[in-house]
Amino acid sequence: MTVPVYIGDAVSAAGYRLAGLRVHVPETADVRSEIEQAGGAAPLVLLGADIAAQLPVAELDRLLSQVAPAVVVVPDVRGQAALPDLVNRLRQQLGVLE
Repeated sequence: MTVPVYIGDAVSAAGYRLAGLRVHVPETADVRSEIEQAGGAAPLVLLGADIAAQLPVAELDRLLSQVAPAVVVVPDVRGQAALPDLVNRLRQQLGVLE
């Protein structure tokens, strides 16, 4: 059985580790490589909002739209990074942006 992975800040990582997930707290330089490595071994990758904010929009869109592994952006427990605007992102992808 493969285990989901959390990639994000150390405070949130402690909680996810207690919940049984594998966790990675990347340095700024290796965010992309951490995501690629996690994606190769996990059925689900949870990205902290702080990590998602560091990625270019096109790359984040690509990650969020892939089927395997599923990638989900989760809130930053410290409140330092906002979640991506899911409503506008969906409207844009569906072509119904007002």
